[in-house]
Amino acid sequence: MTLTRSTLTFIALLGSAVLLSGAFGFQYIGGMAPCQLCLWQRWPHGAAVLIGLVALVTGWRGLLWLGALAALTTAGIAAFHVGVEQGWWEGLATCTAGSISGISTADLLNPAADVAAPVRCDAIAWQMFGISMAGWNAVVSLALAGVWAAAALSRD
Repeated sequence: MTLTRSTLTFIALLGSAVLLSGAFGFQYIGGMAPCQLCLWQRWPHGAAVLIGLVALVTGWRGLLWLGALAALTTAGIAAFHVGVEQGWWEGLATCTAGSISGISTADLLNPAADVAAPVRCDAIAWQMFGISMAGWNAVVSLALAGVWAAAALSRD
């Protein structure tokens, strides 16, 4: 059975949409605040969904390579995040040093203000089968990049 370019494109954009929905679910339903690297991993998935929608409407094959690039970008950020989690290399200063960026001076000086602690990128908040969320994102995003490439190379 050979899948059409449109079907492959839909599978790829749906994959990014599911990963993005899962991230928001963990955040808003599960109460797990994302770290800076987690947030960065979301943007390419959002771009991939938009790219896929435009590609389905226009039929332009060049967009499919952009979808693959978006999936590879989030896979790269996720792989870097895994390395930070595992202590293979240092993360960003805003991820591991307890950054207070984005918090107003008034809130910092107000003892009654409820200011959440910064989320560290080097702490694994959730894992399944010994693989963190960032690890799963890297694996699935690499697979999605393959689906995007297959769609771009499709002959129909």
